[in-house]
Amino acid sequence: MKEKVYVLDTNIILQNLQNLYKISDNKTNHIVIPETVLLELEDKKKLTNELGFYSREFARLLAKMKIKELDYKTGFKVVKLYDDDININIISKDRYDTSIEQIHISESNDKRIIEVASIAQEYFKGCQTIFLSLDVYARTFALFKGIKTETLHDDKSTVPKFNFLKSLKLDSSLFNSLENKDIKLVDDNYEIENFSYSFESDDGNIEYATIVNGKIDILKESDFKTLNIKPVNLKQKLFCKAILSNMFDLLVVDAKAGSGKTLMSIISAMRLIDLGLYDKIVYVRNSIESLDKGAEVGFLSGNDEKFRIYNMALYDTLEFIAKKYLKKSENRENLESISSKVEELQTKYCIETLWPGEARGRTLSASIVIIDEWQNSSEKTTQLILSRLDESCMAIVIGSNRQIDNLYLNKYNNGLTTLLKQTSQTHSELKMFAIELEKAVRGKFAEFTERIFENKNQ
Repeated sequence: MKEKVYVLDTNIILQNLQNLYKISDNKTNHIVIPETVLLELEDKKKLTNELGFYSREFARLLAKMKIKELDYKTGFKVVKLYDDDININIISKDRYDTSIEQIHISESNDKRIIEVASIAQEYFKGCQTIFLSLDVYARTFALFKGIKTETLHDDKSTVPKFNFLKSLKLDSSLFNSLENKDIKLVDDNYEIENFSYSFESDDGNIEYATIVNGKIDILKESDFKTLNIKPVNLKQKLFCKAILSNMFDLLVVDAKAGSGKTLMSIISAMRLIDLGLYDKIVYVRNSIESLDKGAEVGFLSGNDEKFRIYNMALYDTLEFIAKKYLKKSENRENLESISSKVEELQTKYCIETLWPGEARGRTLSASIVIIDEWQNSSEKTTQLILSRLDESCMAIVIGSNRQIDNLYLNKYNNGLTTLLKQTSQTHSELKMFAIELEKAVRGKFAEFTERIFENKNQ
């Protein structure tokens, strides 16, 4: 079997630095880093998001490595570095065929990286050279040059089908005894991921329930009587019931846009604070800066202003809640302003926002931490945030694999999917709950776009 030479694109390093160790496979494979990749990483070191973190972490890795050899060849140079776990070859051309065009800088860099991949193919003759990139365009450029390409092996994995809400046919005689019954006595095929149930009989009886500590907890309308805003469909109700039970440490929700995931999280969290079970709500959302240079947070002044655009979902939700409160006011002629009511809610429930870059060194206590749009966060960032929570916290992780905006992630390797995969087993450290919210509740426009753009086969 041929030795393998992996030429890495910048996005492989920025997706997760651990990728290098997986690819190296205990030094059985050669790793090549083109000079252009170093320049792109150097440019991102100043960023305050996780891309900047990975760039700096890679720089720290290089700094601790030792130089094995400087190999000067005609037209290019190779710097060979090593440590106990990995060997890295950095290749630089004396002169590139591709000129840098500022208006097409990304494409120009891709082509220069492919030029180095061609050199690596000659330099490591007898080995199989593979260009590794998450970018389909860069991989296409490599194919034009006759270079084998791959993406991360995670891309080839599968996301399992989850059965978070299970339907079960029962005899009518069993319905009166369901409450607090061991689920395994009712369903011989119960699995850990069956967090909720729909029990139905042939003669029309129906009950819905969540499973708490292996026991059936029947869904009742009275569960939501204290909420200022009520859940409007079955899965919203099951989600809220799970939060309000305060029996789960980590709730993971795969929810499409407009399904009410943030609203239900916030309104249920407020109720738990009213009960004195928690002190505050912390809203976490990762920023995606790599997509639109004009919208990078680095161009905005002030920390609050920088991240305001990423926390609009929270502010929209609080505004919606504020309007509901104000509509119930008896003195409608002297309603306070919506913004004033939002500020009151933020103060009463100690609602704060947290950007992942601010989390290092912090410990959150007695908090309900709502972690939003988590399909756009890596496993490393997921670890960073969850490891900041102590035993007095509840975490609600919400996102949708239908809306991945992070160029360095896909539906197989993001933090949301990683947590969803953990729902199929029990964990000694904490109790999990998961559900999918797929029904849009924003009204006619959401329903129209769902029907037109998603249900193509209709």
